[in-house]
Amino acid sequence: MIKTVIIDDEPAVVSIIKYFVKKENLPLDIVGTANRGDEGIELIKKLNPQLVFLDIKMPVVDGFEVMKAVSDTKFIVITAFESFEYAQKSLRLGAKDIILKPIEFKQLTASINRVMGWKFTSNNTVNDVIQYIHSNYDKKIELKTIASNLYLSPDYISKLFKTYMGITINKYINKVRIEKAIELFDNEKVSVKEVALMTGYDSLNNFYKNFKNATGKTPAMYLSEKNKSN
Repeated sequence: MIKTVIIDDEPAVVSIIKYFVKKENLPLDIVGTANRGDEGIELIKKLNPQLVFLDIKMPVVDGFEVMKAVSDTKFIVITAFESFEYAQKSLRLGAKDIILKPIEFKQLTASINRVMGWKFTSNNTVNDVIQYIHSNYDKKIELKTIASNLYLSPDYISKLFKTYMGITINKYINKVRIEKAIELFDNEKVSVKEVALMTGYDSLNNFYKNFKNATGKTPAMYLSEKNKSN
């Protein structure tokens, strides 16, 4: 479950998000709400949520000030104003996405998918496995550990995951790791060996093999083409 906080001075907004979460079985654990920006800052510092829904226009302290105060948080900004200036400032301050009021279900789920980097399903167990993988892709991941954490058998989890995701757990782990590797190559000055370690591969050969299978290129080829295009 994704630990979530909602900061909005409109009770209707808080209610509709909670309603969608409960009705549609979304993988969000709403651990706190606040209706003022200053209270929201304290709530974020206290609870350290993975995701925050944040209004901009609020009394005392607005959403922009909240983002400045706790910049290392994943924010989805909620606003009634379809303004380029609002959007630009929100993104500059670190917002991961922006949704407009009134909130619609499809808009909400699409935003969560974009911000968290994975698509959730209607099954809580599969969602828990997906979140575990995205939170631990840089470490050694074993099916027996996932199964133990969820108090279920490895065979049951494997079959359930394949049913809902159409892919095995191991293939999904490699998919996530290679996507993260590409992200690192694109945004950081790191070596191939460093990226391999940062994405959970203890063997450079294994990293090369999986990277080429996923992209059709070796890491060196990918970096060479990237450097030529810059």
